Amino acid sequence: MISTKGRYALRVMADLARHQGDGFLPLNEIAQRQEISEKYLESIIKGLVRGGMLIGIRGKGGGYRLTRAPREYTVGDILRLTEGELAPVACLEKDCAPCPRRERCDTLPMWKRLNDMINTFFDGVTLADLIAPDAETPEGENL
Repeated sequence: MISTKGRYALRVMADLARHQGDGFLPLNEIAQRQEISEKYLESIIKGLVRGGMLIGIRGKGGGYRLTRAPREYTVGDILRLTEGELAPVACLEKDCAPCPRRERCDTLPMWKRLNDMINTFFDGVTLADLIAPDAETPEGENL
């Protein structure tokens, strides 16, 4: 399940993408538009800056902006930065301890397929897709 942190990070990134021509956007404006507390938003933005997705400047005229074009960010990249791995079960996470049942697990192939579907889906949607009018998923369904 995607947490509030991941969902809010996507909203913030989409907001910044939608307003990218406005220069650096103050935290309080983003928080107000997205109806997110400034304190919580600040913690999310810190991670996005650390991850190289945003740049921030302080002082008058300061704020945040994207470091690249909206089409260069995937939802998968944003979620992995804020949520960690998107694996549906612990045994598929990169640094997990090897499962003793791995070789005889009847459900592992299903979990692997789901993991691939999740990552393929989220990596196929960009910020540009999210802010496009009548945005559609790669499968042709509306977002």
